[in-house]
Formats: sequence, structure tokens, C-alpha cells
Amino acid sequence: MVAGTLQQVLPWLEQPLSQALATVRSHALLVQGPAGVGQFDLALLLAQAWLCEAHGAGEQTSHGPACGHCASCLLFQSHTHPDFQLLLPDALRETLGWAQDSETGRDGEPKASKTKPSREIKIDAVRAMLGFTQVTSARGRAKVVVVYPAEALNNVAANALLKTLEEPGGMLRFVLASNSPEGLLPTIRSRCQPLPLGLPAQKPALQWLSEQGVECADVLLMAAGGRPQEAKDWFEAGLRASVWQQLPQRLARGEAAALADWPVPRAIDALQRLSHDLLRRCHGAPPSYFAAEFLPAPKLTGPLLGWDAALRRAARHAEHPLNAGLLMESLFAQGRQALMDASPRR
Repeated sequence: MVAGTLQQVLPWLEQPLSQALATVRSHALLVQGPAGVGQFDLALLLAQAWLCEAHGAGEQTSHGPACGHCASCLLFQSHTHPDFQLLLPDALRETLGWAQDSETGRDGEPKASKTKPSREIKIDAVRAMLGFTQVTSARGRAKVVVVYPAEALNNVAANALLKTLEEPGGMLRFVLASNSPEGLLPTIRSRCQPLPLGLPAQKPALQWLSEQGVECADVLLMAAGGRPQEAKDWFEAGLRASVWQQLPQRLARGEAAALADWPVPRAIDALQRLSHDLLRRCHGAPPSYFAAEFLPAPKLTGPLLGWDAALRRAARHAEHPLNAGLLMESLFAQGRQALMDASPRR
């Protein structure tokens, strides 16, 4: 996502963006909420607004959205603004469109890295950012640092960041964005002003998904638990509404091939959502992820709780399963048996 004018903002972010720009006075914000609703996007929009130069040369900070056209906004959109720093795990840079320039070999092609991109924000990145914060603003306005996801800071990096959060210099501002704020050090949370970001209303979320070309947006938005960015990601990864709707019945038949092409972590996540909804059906509650007409109506919770526990154990090792095929066959077999035991015949 490249932050731009207000017209480019995710529709459900317009109100929290305007409110934050008008009322926030802290040097450090913590944008927090469920994944897939735009924490990273909001953090970038705040940063661009604070750096925007369209509000007058005498103004040090912005109280309105970025113009998207001034020299500062153009630098920001090209990822070359000298007064902006972004701390991301290497594993997310390409996904989020902030890939760093790669070292090239003799043939001019990027060198292949021998190490797997880290999912942590490490101390070296924080040290480089601290050097950035100690230099005078290149364009005479604010200097802004965005950290996402903030819970990816390892303990050493988090403690290195803490000192600067306590005593920021000049017009230095931070936006930490997090899907799991409980994973942050309490000392970091206490030094940030919280900016909650909840699930968007269904209408703007569905409108945005339709504009992105997502078919049967209502089904996929429900599958994603009301998180529109996650629904879009699932659609782009190949999930279709019919496949999702058929999953409960395919589980009842023990068809592990239903999720054969899915990455193991995503497949287990899908089965956990199905388990969640089956347990809700047992208690007479409406489902969260599947339409009720596509779900069996089990009566006993015990067998389903056993399957749910097996899914939780599998999720801990989902990134590195010993044998993905056998794991999914086992989880489907356990789910099918649990569903049969939870639906005793009269």
C-alpha cells in the first residue's frame, strides 16, 4: 500500500484518520486492532500527513490528511523521504511493497539470499533507526518512524527502542501498529497513546471488496471474520466462495483434498474457524465464519473440543510440518470422527 490522498484511503479509515490528526498530541501512537483491517495503512497515512508540506511553511505538524501532491508527499510515495523510517521484518517487505534494493551479482541480477527472511525486527534495524533520529530533519518538519507489526520487535530491539520512546528529540514522532499489542513490552505500551482500530462496518467493507474484484464478497468477508484485507488476500490466493461453503460437508466426508493446495498454516486456520462455528452451533449460537445453512448441527461438544485441541497443537508447528500431506489427512480424519461422535443417531 502506498499512502496517498484521502480519496485513496480505505473507506473505513477516513474517520479514524481524521480524528487522530485532529486530536492526537502524543509523540508516540499505538494503532491496535485485529489483523486485516488496515493498521499498517493508517500508520502510513498518519506519517505522510505529518510530513506533508501543503499546510504552510510555518506549521510543524499536520492537522489534516496529506495532500498527495507536494514534494514531501511525492518523496513519501516513492519511498525516498529523508525524514521517514519504516521498521518491518524482512519477511514482510516484499508483501507490503517496501522491498529493499537487493545486492546484484556480476550478471546484474539480484543475488539470492542464503538465509530465510526474518519475521522479527532485529536490533540492527533499531540501531540504524536510532541513528536516523539523531540527525536534523532534512526538510525542516517532523521526522517520523513507523514500526509494523510492533510485536515483531524481539526483546533486545524493543529495549533499544524504549529509551527513544521515553525521550524523543525535536519533532520526532512514532507510530507503532500492532495486531497483537499484548505481545509488546508493557513499558512500550505505557509510553504510547492507544489508537484502537476495530472491524469496519459491513457496507463499506463489501463495497471496497467489490471494487477490488472480489467475487461473492459477503461470503469471503464472513470467512475472514469481518476483516476485508484478509478476505481480499484469501481471494487473491485462490479461495472461492463455493470452496468455503463446501468445506463443512467435505470434512464430514473426510476429504482432506479439500485443502490440499493450501499452505498448512492457512489450512489449519480454516479448520479452526470451522471447529469454532461447529461448537457455536452446539450451544445454539449463530456461526461466525460460515452461513448456518452450510453447517451440520452437532449436539455434543466433547468430541469437537478434542478436535479443536488437536488443531491448536498442530498450529504450533504449522510452519514446519514433518509431512504436510499426512498432517492434513490426520486432521481431517479426526474432524470427521469428532463430527460423527458429536452427532449421535437417534
